[in-house]
Amino acid sequence: MDFQLSLRDVTKKFGEVTAVDRVTLDVRKGEFLTLLGPSGSGKTTTLNMIAGFEVPTSGTILLKDRDITTVAPNHRGIGMVFQNYALFPHMTVFDNIAFPLRMRKIPKEDINKKVRYVLDMVELPGFEKRYPYQLSGGQQQRIALARALVFEPEILLMDEPLGALDKKLRDHMKLEIKHLQQSLEITVIYVTHDQEEALTMSDRIAIMNYGKIMQLDTPMGLYESPANLFVADFIGESNFLEGKIVDVNSNEVCIETRQGIRVQATKGTELSIGQDASVAVRPEKISIFSDEDSIPAEMVNRYKARVEEVIYVGDANVYKVRFNKGITLRVKAQNVSPGQKFDRGDSLIVAWRSTQCRALR
Repeated sequence: MDFQLSLRDVTKKFGEVTAVDRVTLDVRKGEFLTLLGPSGSGKTTTLNMIAGFEVPTSGTILLKDRDITTVAPNHRGIGMVFQNYALFPHMTVFDNIAFPLRMRKIPKEDINKKVRYVLDMVELPGFEKRYPYQLSGGQQQRIALARALVFEPEILLMDEPLGALDKKLRDHMKLEIKHLQQSLEITVIYVTHDQEEALTMSDRIAIMNYGKIMQLDTPMGLYESPANLFVADFIGESNFLEGKIVDVNSNEVCIETRQGIRVQATKGTELSIGQDASVAVRPEKISIFSDEDSIPAEMVNRYKARVEEVIYVGDANVYKVRFNKGITLRVKAQNVSPGQKFDRGDSLIVAWRSTQCRALR
């Protein structure tokens, strides 16, 4: 495997606080890898250690086979785009982009060519003489991206680069960045707390919490096969049914909830009889039926319920339903015409396969 960057047992402590705890990670050449997690999870500190703005307390950072653990940021060949763009307000667009080239003593004629090339790349030709205050947020973001790309870095680091943009522009820019990354075949390490950004843009995502990587997988792998309760709760939306394991076989378990309901689920982690565990089931994995006869046989989890609330979200209806035993679930049903719709107070049956939920701890 052709790894562009490797972290080996990297730890960072600030006094008594461990911000990053023995993180080991390999980033593939040309990969778009996202560090995703809540505030304080260690993702930005990890990025800053890769950039050279922080020195690890222990561990090693390798760029290909070169140890860069203590190398100065300007000698790493790594580009960086910050959340606030960090453009120089007194400099023109041209001078902002040219700055890293001048620092590297690149000849003037080469600087002119490179600046114009990256301005074309980010679709802002002719903006050379403008100042940052004359640009919109999206244009400033593109100039910051051009400045990071102009010296052809081996890796591009991006720390919440879309955080200051409105939703419509953010949705547009995340696709622009992904398309640019693919066309240049550049390695990108991207930090965000926005799961939708991560799922849309990434080849792989490292979910972080308390300074550790909880799971490293593809977007689909994380969503469909979360490794633990934290990941299942952080990525997307899940219903959780808590209880004890009462039966185990090679791939599945049976959990009895505190309310006495039994649920068959795929084994998400190693589990044994008597252990506490939770079943995670996504709202869109649950089907709703008006009668027992129409339920496919493989939907072994089936329960009578009543609709407590209906929320219309455009492409779907979200139903909050309550079991006879007092359990509530959120069920997401696509608005397909002509589709069966339920109203508040209606009785129905919710059902799903054992393969559509996971037992986790």
